[in-house]
This record gives sequence, C-alpha cells and structure tokens, in this order.
Amino acid sequence: MSEETIYQRLINAGMSRREFMKLSGLVAGMMGLQSVSPVMASGLPDRLERPSPQARTVAKALASKPRLPVIWLEFQDCAGCSEALTRSQAPTLVDLVLNSISVEYHETLSAAAGFQAEEAKQAAMKKYAGNYVLVVEGAIPTNDGGIYCAIGGKSAVSLLQEAAAGAAAVISTGNCAAYGGLPRANPNPTGALGVADLIKDKPVVNIPGCPAIPEVFTGTLAHFLVFGALPELDSLGRPKTFYGQTIHDRCLRRAFYEAGKFAYSFDDEGAKKGWCLYKLGCKGPTTYNSCATLKWSGGLSFPIQSGHPCLGCSEPNFWDGGGFYQGQSAPIDRPTVTTLGAAAAVGAVIGVGAGALNGSQKRHAHAADEERKSE
Repeated sequence: MSEETIYQRLINAGMSRREFMKLSGLVAGMMGLQSVSPVMASGLPDRLERPSPQARTVAKALASKPRLPVIWLEFQDCAGCSEALTRSQAPTLVDLVLNSISVEYHETLSAAAGFQAEEAKQAAMKKYAGNYVLVVEGAIPTNDGGIYCAIGGKSAVSLLQEAAAGAAAVISTGNCAAYGGLPRANPNPTGALGVADLIKDKPVVNIPGCPAIPEVFTGTLAHFLVFGALPELDSLGRPKTFYGQTIHDRCLRRAFYEAGKFAYSFDDEGAKKGWCLYKLGCKGPTTYNSCATLKWSGGLSFPIQSGHPCLGCSEPNFWDGGGFYQGQSAPIDRPTVTTLGAAAAVGAVIGVGAGALNGSQKRHAHAADEERKSE
C-alpha cells in the first residue's frame, strides 16, 4: 500500500478542500511564489476567493506527495535556530511537522534520547535513503580530529558525512552551519567550518542568520517539498527569493538615509525620531536578508525597527566584520557609541577607574553637543 499523501492526511484530519486550497496559497506565499492573498487574510466571504496558479501548483504537489522525511543534526550551536522555528508563524511548527514533513531525528525536539534516538536516526537513514532532507544547525569543528564536538562517541565531521551520504539535499540553517558563525570567529580554536566547506557532492542551501528567519527556512523546505529541488541560489548559496535584496533596500528608515538624517547615539534626538542608524554601525546596506519584509514574531518587528543597527548576521564572518558597533562610514564624522565603546574597553583593560571613564564619556558627549550646536 502506498504511503498516505499530505492531501489525504489533511482531508482525513477534517480539513475541507476549500481550506486545503487556502493552505496551498499560504505555502505558495511562504515560498516567495506570490504574496499571500489579501482576500485570504481579510476574512472576506469564500465566494470571493480564487486560487492563484501558484496555489494550484502547490495543491497538485501536496496531493501526490507523502510527507517529507527530515533528519536534523545539531553541532556547535546554541539551538537558537530550533527555538526560532518553534515560533514560526507561516506555517506554525505544528502544521509543518504534522502535515508536511516528518522529523525523524532532532536532538532537541525528540522525546527519545541516548541509544534509542540514535537507533531511530539509523533506521530513518536506511528507510529513506536518497529521499530525506538533512538539516544541519551549528558549525562543524575539524581541528584535532574533530574532538571538540562529539555525539554518541562520533565526531561532528563523521556524523555529518554519514547523514549527508544518503540525503537528497542539505539545508544549513543559521550562520554557524552556513559559514561557521561564532565558533569560526578569530582565532577559531576548534577549526570550525560551515557545511558547504565539507559536503561537496550534495546540493547544499544556506539559510544564514543568527538565528535564521523561521519563515525563510520553512519556505525553502516547502520549495523542496513541492518541486523536489532547491530554489535558485546566489553566489553564497542562499535562496535568491529571500536574500536577493539588502535590508537597506526595504528598510523603513531608508527615507531618512536619503535625506541625510542620522542618529549619532542611541539616545540623541535622531534616535528618538527614528532616523537612520547607519552612523551607529548599521550593516543594512551590505546585508542581504528578508528581515525588513518578513520581520519576526509574525511580522511584528525586526532589529532596525526596534532601534538597533543591523549586525549583518546573514553574511559570512559577521562576528569578525568590525564588531557590533563599528560604523560603515570612515571616518565617523561625530563621536558615536563606537568611540565611546572603544574608550570603555581600553579603560577596563588598563584598570582606569570608573570615575575617569565616566568623565571621558561626558567630555565626548559634551563635544558632540557643542559640534551639533555650531552646525
């Protein structure tokens, strides 16, 4: 007997065909094939809804395909990408797991542990050989035989190679898995690498971010589920649908950038008025991601909207890319948090007293105020 398709599973669970077509439209939107229908989102009467061609394509695929088996490995990571996925809004993790994919192994989310979990993984790799998607979270240490990350007595390198051998495709979720992330930061004592540095004989897609945006991950996974292939990638292995534009391109503060209105500290008048954070080190102009459009927590906000500069976490080597508050423009034409932060760091190292440091900061702030008044 053939395995139950996703459509059959949904219908047997009580979903109507109309609801199934709505879900197909949402999946198409999540994949970047179309925008989610305003009619769908507005709650207008059903008679006004018309499935788009993209929604029909998704529906046809879901009607003929069984759930997609997924094996999820974690290495040098903080589990932040797994945590972010559990808060995914389109679709929710419950919908994704129960209806579209089958997570066969995940150390953080699995009920089983120890030898039982490892046996389940081995069984899944054998049963679904050539058909499962391998998801990797975390960097892979390679120095000293890979001893800095071992699970069940096996190094991360050997576990990755073993699981990748039978995978149809590999998804590197988060900057650590994509490019090495924090573990790879200078001086990189463990020899941490990204997945694509080690796996050369399988299609690999990078979903960088710290953590990765949940909807970007689920959209990419949905693309493979529907089309049986990874989406079109850029030169860094990222899906163009989600990483085709810089955050600066869609930033809500872009108009202030064009008008030359910038915040120069986190509590100055520009910051209070929501002006551009470029002078505070925002890396939005050089960072490709969907933060400004998809946002976080169901489209609630993203760092720049919340008043913090972009850190560039979807780019390679972002931890070594100038520090959190290193401005992009050189030289910075006014004292900023960059200079004050540097003074604070030096003061801490050489043991300068808190009073002296506070005085130095006050002088910088006073100088900045005087310069503003003179303009």
